[in-house]
Amino acid sequence: MEGNVKVFMLMAALTALVMGLGWMMGGSGGMIMAFVIAGGMNFFAYWNSDKMVLRQQGAVELSPAQGGDLYAMTAELARRADLPMPKLYLLPTEQPNAFATGRNPENAAVAVTQGLTRVLSREEMAGVIAHELAHIKHRDTLTMTVTATMAGAIAMMGNMMLFTGGRDGRGGGIGAIVAMILAPMAAAMVQMAISRAREYEADATGAAICGQPRALASALQRISAAAGRTVNVPAEKNPAAAAMFIINPLHALRADRLFATHPPTEERIARLMALEGRAAPVQPTAASRIPRSGGPRTPWGRG
Repeated sequence: MEGNVKVFMLMAALTALVMGLGWMMGGSGGMIMAFVIAGGMNFFAYWNSDKMVLRQQGAVELSPAQGGDLYAMTAELARRADLPMPKLYLLPTEQPNAFATGRNPENAAVAVTQGLTRVLSREEMAGVIAHELAHIKHRDTLTMTVTATMAGAIAMMGNMMLFTGGRDGRGGGIGAIVAMILAPMAAAMVQMAISRAREYEADATGAAICGQPRALASALQRISAAAGRTVNVPAEKNPAAAAMFIINPLHALRADRLFATHPPTEERIARLMALEGRAAPVQPTAASRIPRSGGPRTPWGRG
């Protein structure tokens, strides 16, 4: 119930922002039109925002046969977390990363990148999947996905105002001013919805699900180091969705810093290692990796 109230409040706030934009662009008539548009956006975001985010990221659903070991691992971790098996998706980018989406546990999905499957050991991958299942268990995914979708749409409207101008007809006047403040406001909405505490809670719950805080800490360390060296093009094109990923996927554009909602990776690792009772994660050896052999395959299963 608390999660639903939070989503309702966020939708109301984002609707008010859309109506404000409508008034600036067309007065009272524009505000009424914006209200109608915002209602449609809210309805669409609740029912379809997860599909939109997956489509924006180029996600490809994996069947049990295609997912192979990764699918079986996800199913086992979902069983431990007392959750239905989520849909499993592969993202065609070499940046190692992952996110979860869906309006409830019965309609949830976990998406991992090709890069993630190439660099993590079995234990580290289990930690990442468990972290994403924790978001589903905490029902964070609806808030994350709806807010990211609507904030992205509002930011796009602000960019449009740079070219159309406001209701005073001066293209470089009020429209430009609104566009200048719009992106920070949209980012603030994302930050309000997706707090740093949410990531810490998902880390702790994920560590409990997989039973290996050290493995999740090691995975965060690897992902953070590799993500900074690889551009995630779909994420850069849709920066409002960045907060959904386990590690911030943005780094190519200076404006991306507006959407930096993740807590410091070092602090996340320190908290996980406190659960482990040790000072620092140990790097896994190559021997712990899942072997890859036999026929055409995705990195973690037969294609």
